[in-house]
Amino acid sequence: MKTQLGDAREDAAPIVQLADVADSDAELAPLERARAFAEPLLTGRALDTGEDARSHADGVAAILQAIGAAPSMRAAAYLVYAGDFVQKPEEVVEKAFGASYASLVSHTRRLVQIQRAAREAQLGEQERAAQTERVRKMLLAFSRDLRVVLLRLASRLQTLRWYAASKRECPRALAEESMQVFAPLANRLGIWQIKWELEDLSFRFLEPAHYHQVARLLDEKRVEREAGVEAFRIELGEQLARAGLKAEVQGRPKHLYSIWKKMRGKQLDFARVFDIRAMRVIVADVPACYAVLARVHEAWVPVPGEFDDYIARPKANGYQSLHTVVMDAEGRPVEIQIRTRAMHEHAEHGVAAHWAYKEAGTKGYAGVSAGSDFDAQVAEARKAVLRQLLAWERDFVERGVEPGAGVFDDRIYVFTPQAAVVELPAGATPVDFAYTLHTDLGHRCRGARVDGQMVPLNTALKSGQTVEINVTKEGGPSLDWLNAELGYLQSSRGKAKVRAWFNALAQRDTIARGREAVEKLLQREGRTAIKLDDLAARLGFRNADALFEVVGKDEFSLRNIESLLRPAEPAPSEDEAIVAKHVKAPGRAPQGGVLVVGVESLLTSLARCCRPAPPDAIGGYVTRGKGVAIHRADCINFRQIAARSPERVIAVAWGERKGAGATVYPVDVIVEANDRQGLLRDITEVFAKEKVNVIGVKTQSVKDARGGTAWMTFTVEVGDATRLAQVLAQVARIVGVRTARRR
Repeated sequence: MKTQLGDAREDAAPIVQLADVADSDAELAPLERARAFAEPLLTGRALDTGEDARSHADGVAAILQAIGAAPSMRAAAYLVYAGDFVQKPEEVVEKAFGASYASLVSHTRRLVQIQRAAREAQLGEQERAAQTERVRKMLLAFSRDLRVVLLRLASRLQTLRWYAASKRECPRALAEESMQVFAPLANRLGIWQIKWELEDLSFRFLEPAHYHQVARLLDEKRVEREAGVEAFRIELGEQLARAGLKAEVQGRPKHLYSIWKKMRGKQLDFARVFDIRAMRVIVADVPACYAVLARVHEAWVPVPGEFDDYIARPKANGYQSLHTVVMDAEGRPVEIQIRTRAMHEHAEHGVAAHWAYKEAGTKGYAGVSAGSDFDAQVAEARKAVLRQLLAWERDFVERGVEPGAGVFDDRIYVFTPQAAVVELPAGATPVDFAYTLHTDLGHRCRGARVDGQMVPLNTALKSGQTVEINVTKEGGPSLDWLNAELGYLQSSRGKAKVRAWFNALAQRDTIARGREAVEKLLQREGRTAIKLDDLAARLGFRNADALFEVVGKDEFSLRNIESLLRPAEPAPSEDEAIVAKHVKAPGRAPQGGVLVVGVESLLTSLARCCRPAPPDAIGGYVTRGKGVAIHRADCINFRQIAARSPERVIAVAWGERKGAGATVYPVDVIVEANDRQGLLRDITEVFAKEKVNVIGVKTQSVKDARGGTAWMTFTVEVGDATRLAQVLAQVARIVGVRTARRR
């Protein structure tokens, strides 16, 4: 029987021990219990790679022990693989070992499924590159427990080791994922020993010819190179000690893939790769750096042209160090880097961190600025957490606290149907998913399938699910999506996109309403030929839409446009005003004109802005020196002046009109019609027939899409505004007349 957790091991190339921690009997107890629990389940079972399941678990536990993991984590390695052969593994493990182990088993098994789906995704080259980076981040952020990441790294290394030891062909997709995802991840996390071995083994499977070429060029085994490096390190330390220089000396042999990448990236022959053996000297201050350099050049012969002073001339990313290459006693080149502790910390963990250019590809050595789409602050925080995780774990186990709780609760990772990874905030819904992919997809989202099942759009997604969006051909979002209680949206991006859609819709309606009001005003004024953008500019707006928007919101009075189109009319002089003086006598009602309530004799004048006539509702405004101005109650001017000076408003009423000599009142009539010959004659004939005296006419003709429009303003005298409505009805029946109304 084969499981789906397909990672295995090779018995060769053990990892250098990074931490030596004595395990107490109490700490070893869970490990022994887990091994005993898993042994009967794993014995005789095979993983989908073909490796023995128990051997794989043993190998993973050994790798974790080599990097200093606590026994509890090594115990988890057995439980993860044993869980593949029991019913309801999470429940079984929780009952036997506790919730922390059950969570680790659940998350690790789920992560394996996600990685497999991502590895099998059919994507283009550019999409695959973006996918690779998202999978790297997913490995860090998928689980609440960072131990999941360490287990996956150890398991993948074990798989590659097994393929190498068994001399079987490793699947190319698995080797590529190891090179592009797991090795860079180990590098970022500072687990250098896992990193270089993952790279070398992946290199061996992906490019076997080049791998064996570099191996032959080295002409010695790694163990011999490590011994040579250690011997030189000891000698260098002794040389510096004899010179009275306090320094920390580190040595490392360069692994095969790194050598090949440098040869290809810099187009170098093997003989010109001088850092196959490398030393790093860390001292207290800058003067000590140069003192060490002098001592190194005294003791060994430097290679000409291979000295770089990055202290005096730092790299663009701030990297500082002294680099030199010398020949050892056997004539082999050794690179030596000399730096202070501060420079070292900056190079390892600052913007010039080693992994930043190592991951740039085969051309990375040509010089690329450090950087990644991985948020810098989050990345540094996560690295810091992991560097301390191995030490913290024992404390967590002793206190019964689950490690890493809450570290990555804020993000989830889901898949598109093409297996592309999408990063979302925790609690995100299918609507959030749609807006993350594309704004238009979010607007037209009408349904969703999660892992093949139809779900409501406000369903909270979980990491590892595959989401498919059903859309309509056209349409927009629902206002319900902005209701927090309904839970359709969690992402700020999605909420912003929905609000923007509705704001744009409201703005379009407002602009349309404002345009209609302005165009009607221009028609009334007979100024339809004016360019709207020019009108807006004269009023101080950047364009016509800006004007229409404020008019549509009732934030800009149309009176301002009227004032611009025509100069303010002067106040009526005494000889222009229709004056009616009435003396209120006992027992007699006024015979005509306007009665100012409570005042027996007062000069009144009819305002020309609205031209009131009986039986219009009217109001009076006491002017300075010219009596009372009579306005229609609905006059815009009257409402404005009444609001400014309410104390000057006075009640007025129409007087009685009797006999043939009753007072007549001038009113304005606006006629809109199709322009034609004889139009003015036909309209004046109607007025004459209805015995309406015309005392003024103003006309304007405008060419437009309908052939031409005539705007006519007639000033006529009537004794009663009710009579005017009958006359206008007759005018409206004339051929070509569109509207006839009182102004």
